[in-house]
Amino acid sequence: MNILDRYQKPTPRFFRILRSVGIGLASGGAALLAAPVTLPAFVLSLAGYAVVAGSVATAVSQAVVADKLPEPDQPVDEH
Repeated sequence: MNILDRYQKPTPRFFRILRSVGIGLASGGAALLAAPVTLPAFVLSLAGYAVVAGSVATAVSQAVVADKLPEPDQPVDEH
């Protein structure tokens, strides 16, 4: 499966939510980094980490696809 096929398949619900959270983290961190006021160094450091974590979570969540497993021919006995 190439990358174009992967991006055209549906994304599972959990990863759609994770993608939205990642976008929020990345945009919130970017807003703090671009703020026109002086912020403490630890806030800017945390904002940088939030941008990276949000970007990675968004990229990974977008690449996950919902593939169905093949149906077994016979039911499985649970003994």
